[in-house]
Amino acid sequence: MARTTTVMNCPPEAVFAVLADGWTYPSWVVGASRMRGVDESWPEPGSCIRHSVGIWPAVIDDETEVIAWDAPRRAEFIARGWPIGEARIVMEVRPHPKGCIVRMTEYAVRGPVQYLPRFVTDPPLDLRNREALRRLGYLAEGMWQNDETEERSSAEDRGEE
Repeated sequence: MARTTTVMNCPPEAVFAVLADGWTYPSWVVGASRMRGVDESWPEPGSCIRHSVGIWPAVIDDETEVIAWDAPRRAEFIARGWPIGEARIVMEVRPHPKGCIVRMTEYAVRGPVQYLPRFVTDPPLDLRNREALRRLGYLAEGMWQNDETEERSSAEDRGEE
C-alpha cells in the first residue's frame, strides 16, 4: 500500500473541485493519456470516467469508478487497467493552516500486481503519486487563486486566524 502525503496551498474544497471534474483526470494522473467519457452523475458513487493509459500505440483503455464521495474530506475510487489489474485509491483531505493536507493511498485489489511484494510495488507507486499530487495541487491552487471553485470556506474553517 503506497501512502503519499503533501500540503497544498488551497482549502479542501479546491482539491475536491478538481476531483469532481472528471475531464481533468489526465491533467493530474500520471500515465493517463486521454479521456474517453465522463458519466453525467460523476462523482456520485457508482459513476465512472473512461480514460486511457499509456503512449500510443501502446494504450490501454481504462475506467475509474467512484466507490465513496464525502467532499471535501474523503473519496474512494477503483481504477481498472486490465491486464495489469485494479487498484483502490483513497484521497483524504483535511484543513491545514497553509491550506490542506492531502493523503493519497493506493493498493492493488485485483490482477497480477496484487501478488507482488510491497517493497517492489510501493516505491514506484510513491514516486508516481508524488507527481500526481504535485499536479493536482497546481490545478487546485490555480482554481482557488482564480476564484473558480463553487464552494468557498472561511479563513476560520481553514484554521487561519
